[in-house]
Amino acid sequence: MKKMQGAILPGNSTVELKTFDVPVPGHGEVLIKMKSSTICGSDIRCIYHEHLGKGPEGYQKGMIAGHEPCGQVVQSGPGCRRFKEGDRVIIYHISGCGVCNDCRRGYMISCTSEKYRRAYGWQRDGGMAEYLLAEEKDLVDLPDELSYSDGAQVACGFGTVYEGLEKIGICGNDTVLVTGLGPVGLATAMLARAMGAQKIIGIETLDERLDIAEKLGLFDTVLKAGPDNVRQVRDLTGGMGAERTVDCSANDKARLTCIQAARKWGKIVFLGEGGTCSFQPSPDIIHDQKTIYGSWVTNLWRMEELVERLVRWGIHPHDLITHRFPLDRVSEAYALMASGKCGKVAVVFDEELK
Repeated sequence: MKKMQGAILPGNSTVELKTFDVPVPGHGEVLIKMKSSTICGSDIRCIYHEHLGKGPEGYQKGMIAGHEPCGQVVQSGPGCRRFKEGDRVIIYHISGCGVCNDCRRGYMISCTSEKYRRAYGWQRDGGMAEYLLAEEKDLVDLPDELSYSDGAQVACGFGTVYEGLEKIGICGNDTVLVTGLGPVGLATAMLARAMGAQKIIGIETLDERLDIAEKLGLFDTVLKAGPDNVRQVRDLTGGMGAERTVDCSANDKARLTCIQAARKWGKIVFLGEGGTCSFQPSPDIIHDQKTIYGSWVTNLWRMEELVERLVRWGIHPHDLITHRFPLDRVSEAYALMASGKCGKVAVVFDEELK
């Protein structure tokens, strides 16, 4: 049997490369040659430093890491109906039971089956390896116009953002405030602009991320996080505040800024996971008729819609990647992502190595 290298996360801020058997696809499964596997902040928060995740974010020790994979089908198992050898594919990063109400809606992220819900890189082997075994039902076609590193970011990163922006609605009337300018915040700005946002304001703590945001030119104004942020946003919006605000930081102060810097009748969405939030319901929300949305990942059909629109808009998620590493340097990739002093970090193979 053929062997392959794969990365696991012991939970002590290290990465281990181990040798695994190359899996053989069974009924309804495909074997995918990995081309790009990007690192998500949740990997750092719940697995890399300590195995803190519970339930859907519970990492099973010894599993190959990586839940943002993209690659090319090299073998289809019996019973596959659509995808075949040579197809370029994105993997929706949770494999659900397929028959519960949430799965039927396309939200495998919320699959209610304790037996069959298994996330790639968490409860089943993920994309930080040379090959990945996936269920055909979890695949989305990757158009030729998009790179594998574009596709790797569609499900968890850009898909999560797209879902949230669809909930609050974005149009040419809107000023959009984004707090937390890591990869999710940068993706928010990129998509909000494509969806028609008139002005985009970003707030961030880390100087390195402020520099990246400015260099990418995705924002009209970038502000250093601080106690005057609400006043600054109001000054930039004629004293009114932003029509739409998006928190990507999970920081309690940033979330409060999103609430208080939103104008009357404004809409707020929380994307960043973890942390807390304290506010005064009457002056902060009720009296100004504001609405707060929570949004977790996306569904399968919206992910397909996003892929189509990325091509139509001519935008590329891979533009947010600041560092690419081969698999044998995967330890450096995770350490850099954990530092926060970067944009998106990718472990790449073959033509994606640049």
